[in-house]
Amino acid sequence: MAEPLLEVRDLVKHFPLPHTLLDAALRRRPETVRAVDGVSFTLGRGNTLGLVGESGCGKSTLGRCILRLYDADRGEVRFDGVDLMQVTEGELLPYRRRIQVVFQDPYASLNPRQTVAKTLLEVLDVHRIGSPRERGSRVAQLLTQVGLSPGDGHKYPGEFSGGQRQRVGIARALALEPELLIADEPLSALDVSIQAQILQLLLDLRASLGLTMIFISHDLRVVRYLSDDVAVMYLGKIVERAPTAELFARPQHPYTIALLSAVPEVGGAGREEIPIEGEPPSAVRIPRGCRFHPRCPWKTARCLQESPDLKGILPGHTVACHVAEARLAAGGSPT
Repeated sequence: MAEPLLEVRDLVKHFPLPHTLLDAALRRRPETVRAVDGVSFTLGRGNTLGLVGESGCGKSTLGRCILRLYDADRGEVRFDGVDLMQVTEGELLPYRRRIQVVFQDPYASLNPRQTVAKTLLEVLDVHRIGSPRERGSRVAQLLTQVGLSPGDGHKYPGEFSGGQRQRVGIARALALEPELLIADEPLSALDVSIQAQILQLLLDLRASLGLTMIFISHDLRVVRYLSDDVAVMYLGKIVERAPTAELFARPQHPYTIALLSAVPEVGGAGREEIPIEGEPPSAVRIPRGCRFHPRCPWKTARCLQESPDLKGILPGHTVACHVAEARLAAGGSPT
């Protein structure tokens, strides 16, 4: 793997629920949503990590904690060797320039009362990049870079299609020439035909600019196309990570196998398939033992009692599953 640009260590983010009058009367402690519950990973320079999982698994919260849009409860987020968790709010501005985000909903993330040019100029003004004339030229360059015309800068977000608005969102993220780009479900609000255009744009920009990316998505087909590595999240934890080709060819965790089974385009002929039964447990009441065991056809008595650690079981391939680990140790394979 390339030299790490980002290292996340045991990151935790819980959201306390409102304390009701009934809770107070019964002297119950407020409950918390354990959105991110001890996540660790590294990301090499120039690589793209696909982060996948069902809605509510904590992947977007993880991205926002890395960006410091949420303050994590504990853990480390080391960017280029500096722990961003220890950086004060006043010292964050240079890191905001180096880490940028593309949000899921391009319309909600743009000010409808500002022209596109004003939106892009605002980013350059805050970071004091260039002279006024240079900033105007930079705006025109950014719009051209994402497939729009410089004249589009005079328009408002409501005058664009969804795909064009997302291009504006990408232009805003690239305005500061970041080293790390976090794309949080950037295609989910778009039509399929427009998704392909934005995906190709991201691929082209990654190649031309050498971006390091975290691509958050629930669409395995897109993740397979864009990512160097894939990490699978379930109820606040990463349960499997591997190089993209390895994970799609030889998934080891039953949850990963179930996700791949649900997408015919990426299902391998002859590979074991596991249907996912039931709904994910509440992130307020995490099951004891393995978090996936209430839905897992492989579960054993150990799975009900002991939470598995994320371990390397194959070169570059880590998984948190007692059964997968035991089957590989015995010379077999879940797949």
